[in-house]
Amino acid sequence: MERDFDELVAEASAASTEGWDFSWLDGRATEERPEWGYQRLLQGRLASVQSALDLETGGGEVLAGAAPLPPVMAATESWPPNLAKATDLLRRYGAVVVRTVEGAPLPFADAAFDLVTSRHPVAEDMAEVARVLRPGGTYLSQQVGPASVFELVEFFLGPQPREVRHRRDPAKGRRSAEEAGLRVVDLRTASLRTEFFDIGAVIFFLRKVIWMVPDFSVEAYLPKLRRLHERIQAEGPFVATTTRYLIEARKPT
Repeated sequence: MERDFDELVAEASAASTEGWDFSWLDGRATEERPEWGYQRLLQGRLASVQSALDLETGGGEVLAGAAPLPPVMAATESWPPNLAKATDLLRRYGAVVVRTVEGAPLPFADAAFDLVTSRHPVAEDMAEVARVLRPGGTYLSQQVGPASVFELVEFFLGPQPREVRHRRDPAKGRRSAEEAGLRVVDLRTASLRTEFFDIGAVIFFLRKVIWMVPDFSVEAYLPKLRRLHERIQAEGPFVATTTRYLIEARKPT
């Protein structure tokens, strides 16, 4: 049974977007996962170190899912709603969550951690990552790749210039790590199918991943939302391509 546009809009607009939990999309959208399994890799790396730092931890869900955590475990987050959620969740696992400000130095001493990790960081300062890693330490990160879900972005914003489409390029990630003095030991990429089954899923996604369409609101994009709703009803799921890359780098001893 097809659901009414206004009903779907109201439901998605009322849904909480705190934390980094996408379970609201269960049954409404699907996204293939990279074959390397980031959380599984994270769990293995955490089990082998004594100290670790997780950058931009969101609501802490990914890090908590990789428990048990090492004896010294810190995480950072800058968005206040996520900060509160991550603090409440990760304190149960013995981790401390520290509020950070984008562009400011990390509030940790030089060579403080055996491992630094980050899943889908918005802003990455590789010089700071290298500074807080001990010699021989490892940086592990899964990143959003170039032009990820841009079929959806360009539906709302129109064609984007090349420099925007390729802002998150794995070659740039490698270069940034090497310029900070790290040695890249693994770099993998993946292109993955993503499907949105109703307009509510699109609205929730754009409300949660706010940098995709930075000025998004239902009111501002109502005509396009209605047109996309009609397209999904007539043609089936809206299909986009998610891109990801995995980078692992080491600080020389």
